[in-house]
Amino acid sequence: MTTNAERQWLPADLAITSWQTIEPYFKEALATTFNSESDFKNWLIKLSELEAVISEDMAWRYIKMTCDTTNEANEKSYLDFVNNIQPHLAPYEDALNKKLIDAGYTQTLAKKDSAYFIYFRGIEKAIELYREENIPLHSEIQTLAQKYGTISGAMTIMHEGVELTLQQASLKLQENDRSVRKTFYEKISNRRNEDAEKLEKLFNDLIEKRNQVALNCGFDNFRDYKFESLGRFDYSVKDCFDFHNAIEKVVVPLQTELLEERKQKLGLNVLKPYDLSVDTDNKAPLKPFINAQELMDKSIQCFTQIDPYFGSCLQIMKDEHLVDLESRKGKAPGGYNYPLAESGKPFIFMNASGSLRDLETMVHEGGHAIHAFLSHPLALSAFKNCPSEVAELASMSMELISMDAWDLFFDNEEDLKRAKISQLEGVISTLPWIATIDAFQHWIYTNLPQTNEERKKAWLEISDRFSSGTVDFSGYEENKATAWHKQLHLYEVPFYYIEYGFAQLGAIALWKQYKEDKAQGLQGYQNFMKLGYTKSIPEIYEAAGIAFDFSENYVAELFAFLHKELAALKHS
Repeated sequence: MTTNAERQWLPADLAITSWQTIEPYFKEALATTFNSESDFKNWLIKLSELEAVISEDMAWRYIKMTCDTTNEANEKSYLDFVNNIQPHLAPYEDALNKKLIDAGYTQTLAKKDSAYFIYFRGIEKAIELYREENIPLHSEIQTLAQKYGTISGAMTIMHEGVELTLQQASLKLQENDRSVRKTFYEKISNRRNEDAEKLEKLFNDLIEKRNQVALNCGFDNFRDYKFESLGRFDYSVKDCFDFHNAIEKVVVPLQTELLEERKQKLGLNVLKPYDLSVDTDNKAPLKPFINAQELMDKSIQCFTQIDPYFGSCLQIMKDEHLVDLESRKGKAPGGYNYPLAESGKPFIFMNASGSLRDLETMVHEGGHAIHAFLSHPLALSAFKNCPSEVAELASMSMELISMDAWDLFFDNEEDLKRAKISQLEGVISTLPWIATIDAFQHWIYTNLPQTNEERKKAWLEISDRFSSGTVDFSGYEENKATAWHKQLHLYEVPFYYIEYGFAQLGAIALWKQYKEDKAQGLQGYQNFMKLGYTKSIPEIYEAAGIAFDFSENYVAELFAFLHKELAALKHS
């Protein structure tokens, strides 16, 4: 089990209070000379330690800020790093990258070990994309992106004298009384619309600066730059378009089938946007847990039942207070698992309010956490920095595998079945949304300049492409037009979203393997996570016993299996 790291080079009590506290170590690293391959590898270990210490310091600043966006000291600490430390890092990192490549050992090491090949190709790409004029732009972009969390975290509604976060209010969309659902849908939408203009302006500022970064690097657009900077060595823009087409042809018809079934079972002539979360048999919303404490404890039991090691990882996180699960005013939206690079013990952040969706988020982030624990023993931090297509495979596979132990959250078989049906239907409904968001980003960054109205028109056209049209937005046209505002990835991590789609396909394949042979499925699950990023993405998926494939035929094969599993649950 992971323990607190012992520093081999940096002082044990080193605290990053300013750039001056760490600059000497960068200078020392740059002045180092190598007399052998062994010297070079030891130098890489030193750089890895420095990178891990800085990464974990930044992690805690971000975590504290998102846990309480109203705390000015936390925000100041985070922005101090972004504005006064990070800009100094970039020139040294570029110089160290060049020193690494020029050392003369990279080709030999890359031939001996694929881990170094993967590492060094990323370094070469970083050198290629480095521009000094982009350093202040990156800082400005991060500062702007942080505003999204502040704006969203402040969104609340009042109902009968009680203030609710939007996450808490959204639970009312599961109520059987349609008038209640309508009331809360409108209150949530109206609150979001209050900040619509502010969010549009923020987004315009972000895309302007992102585009300038790309132009500075010699690219025609930010999309092409971002593909390079994300290190997408194993697939292309065309592959993304192939994925979009596969989702449109295979998954959208299944989503249409589910929505038509929902409309029929609810006895409605028209399905409205506030009819999508309620149980179709008019049963009360599922309550898998009462509070954050129970969610944590039951999750530990759930993971232990799947594999004792998984449970022990979550237990460590609970014991060391590495979780913040409940929703509250002033907390940033969303959920994440933040790997702590030096200690190897990640932090889980989410906004739980007692819903089934919260359970799904917890096991999702728990999958990320297991990945962090399993990959931490790798020698260099770079070996652990997985691309999202791999990271999300860990989390989305756990969503499906963990269903084997969801009986811990539900008192009776009927509720358990309802939860599993919801999870599988969620997979079907999520993929068209992923394709929508990704296609929208392709349009945004390859069609500049653009007006807000032009962007709105494109969003609606793309939304319709990946939609059955079954849901009637009459009277709520503006809500449909601004639905993308709630997708934080667009603001904070552009182009990081299609990875969920690729990983969802992989997760279905891994779950299929697990269903056929649990021992083999769990072995494949752990095999790929232990690799970190020491192989190419297709090789990592192969280690899991699955394919990195998003062709129409493969998608059809996976969803034939998923559809069969869903039908079996519904008719059991």
